[in-house]
Amino acid sequence: MLIPTTYEELAKPLEEGKTMLFFTADWCGDCVYIKPDMPDIEASFPEYTFVQVDRDVFIDICQKWGILGIPSFVAIEDGKERGRFVSKNRKTKEEIMTFISEL
Repeated sequence: MLIPTTYEELAKPLEEGKTMLFFTADWCGDCVYIKPDMPDIEASFPEYTFVQVDRDVFIDICQKWGILGIPSFVAIEDGKERGRFVSKNRKTKEEIMTFISEL
């Protein structure tokens, strides 16, 4: 999983190919809950580049994109949004995998 620290690092994987943005924060209990499952989720979808977006580092991006609850997932393909799994509720591994499978 890529973990960008600058806007340039965040922008690069969005330009082409399939990218799955994983919006998270260290203080988020639901994010901590799902993080151990992320390697399995990534392995199940090798066509995606997974990018962990720290909500506190990229707060203005979260506001611009309407990411109000975390963890949240946004699928990007060749620079365009294909889908999002955004809510304030805890997400399970199965729910995330279903979301990605149905894109």
